[in-house]
Amino acid sequence: MKFSLTPLIKQPKQWQVIGILGASIIGSLTLASNAWQSVQAQSAAPASPMTVRSDIQEANSQTGVVTARGNVQVYYPARKMQATAAQAQYFSRERRLVMNGNVYVLQEGNSMRAETMTYLIDEGRFVANPQASQQVESIYLVKESEENNSPQATKPNQTESLPFADEALPPLPTAPPLTPNP
Repeated sequence: MKFSLTPLIKQPKQWQVIGILGASIIGSLTLASNAWQSVQAQSAAPASPMTVRSDIQEANSQTGVVTARGNVQVYYPARKMQATAAQAQYFSRERRLVMNGNVYVLQEGNSMRAETMTYLIDEGRFVANPQASQQVESIYLVKESEENNSPQATKPNQTESLPFADEALPPLPTAPPLTPNP
């Protein structure tokens, strides 16, 4: 089920609440960059849909904030971006997407995993924060230069994949506390 915010603006307020609640349960929400009137005034660029799917969604037309909870999936083809999280909030006026809870983002083959991640749409920038005493994990596709790809430059073991490349990395052991020498 798809639900567009564009008709929401033209409906009376009491119907907005009913429409939002009815469409939010195990639905999807297509967000366009011109969905909110304030965003329309900021840019004359064509609208690009961002689809958000989740178990529950709420939209507040006063604040321009859309909140999605439970099994959140984000698909933004204009930026070739896909993401999953436990919760996401789209701040339409700031053009900012904040995702929380085991966030995983895939964009053009590059990926990032964190506890909290903010996507600044106008800047095309991600800001990721880990869970306490954890780290953010990023995997980037790095293009090799032509001279490194030549048969003479390739060493026999360079073409083999690492044994753990497709597996989750185990957590690093913690170092024992330092004790003073007697």
